[in-house]
Amino acid sequence: MLSASKVVAIVSPEAAPVKRLVQNGRDRHMLVDASCGRKTKSVIVMESGHIVLSAIAPETLAHRVSGTDMNEEEDEDEQ
Repeated sequence: MLSASKVVAIVSPEAAPVKRLVQNGRDRHMLVDASCGRKTKSVIVMESGHIVLSAIAPETLAHRVSGTDMNEEEDEDEQ
């Protein structure tokens, strides 16, 4: 679990600058791999400088951090 108030950014891991960010985090021992061995779908940058790898899609994490439920948004769209 992460503190939502400490999240700076949630990004996709494919871009070269993000790959460098992950490598720098690994080199500085500030990388947390929370993907549990699955494919990394998002990279979370924390206020403390820690880099967290997650197997959850960036869009899903953004909804969770913002406190909105994806199902609630779908219900609102239908009304």
